[in-house]
Amino acid sequence: MSKIKLGLGLYRHMLNDDSFRFARQCGCTHLVVHLADYYGGQIVTATDEHTNYGAAKAGEEIWSERSMKALQERANHFGLTIWAIENFSPADWYDVLLDGPARAAQMETLKTVIRNAGAAGIRSFGYNFSLAGVWGHSKERAARGGALGTCFDAEKLDWRAPIPAGEVWNMTYDPAARGLQPRVTSEQLWDRLRRFLRELLPVAEQAGVELALHPDDPPMQGLRGTPRLVWQPELYRDVLAVSDSPSNKLEFCMGSVQEMTHGDLYEALREYAGAGRISYLHFRNVSGKVPRYKEVFVDDGDIDMLRALSILDACGFDGVIIPDHTPELTCDAPWHAGMAFALGYMRAALQMLDKGLALDKGGE
Repeated sequence: MSKIKLGLGLYRHMLNDDSFRFARQCGCTHLVVHLADYYGGQIVTATDEHTNYGAAKAGEEIWSERSMKALQERANHFGLTIWAIENFSPADWYDVLLDGPARAAQMETLKTVIRNAGAAGIRSFGYNFSLAGVWGHSKERAARGGALGTCFDAEKLDWRAPIPAGEVWNMTYDPAARGLQPRVTSEQLWDRLRRFLRELLPVAEQAGVELALHPDDPPMQGLRGTPRLVWQPELYRDVLAVSDSPSNKLEFCMGSVQEMTHGDLYEALREYAGAGRISYLHFRNVSGKVPRYKEVFVDDGDIDMLRALSILDACGFDGVIIPDHTPELTCDAPWHAGMAFALGYMRAALQMLDKGLALDKGGE
């Protein structure tokens, strides 16, 4: 019996009963949720606490232990378990990324968030240690049959455009700032990541939470005048070398790794899953590599998804796989239809594993 768990990723505005029902109806047992406000980090209050569990109750911060426990309990009511929270709010850790004056205070905030997640029974916390963040993608009808999907083409972008002062991870935290974000070297950014992990990992380990690093997206060596950390698959090793703590894990994004210019996705899966260092996994397919690629349907790209799933199973991977995003179908509910298609494919493949049917014909 495969130990791999099927999950769905939900953004904050989707954390409601209808989304929980949809996930369970598609066969999911687990969720990866976003609580971050990517556009300012304001405290959000609920207008109806019974319909939107992603908003905090009046006067209560969404990152509190009470709110996280309430969200977990509501998911449990529908037969689901929240496995992970993905991403800190940029407003809560911009000076951790920039090594700015508020760094110490923001690290204390992150420690509290991790403790609260652990108290709510949330096993993993995904993060993306990046200054430019996820940037430069467009939505185009480039997937099969003209489905709307995410595309990246560096030639169509001014990807060297510097980041304004007061902005990080596509978020303006100081609208009064003038000039440009200070230059930083690759080694300086790596030093910031090492300090972050060395301070936060002991807290995470005590709380029973795994810190799971997402690779760079898009996986370019540099973007908007800033260095990137994990833009080739072997660079994950440098993250794991920071600490052998059981809480130092990876959020393995198959799409991002496949988009990298060298390395082998299957070997990377075998290496990191085999070492027990993957916390959860973005199970999505792509066509092309940096500097030009597009996201496609799960059954229609450069990745042999069944081979990848066989490798995970052979390595004893017991985490969650989610279709973090997928092309949207042309219908009245484009996102839901796209997710249902991806989850149906994934559930069928997992059932084949459970029946002992070979998914990989020669790749292994």
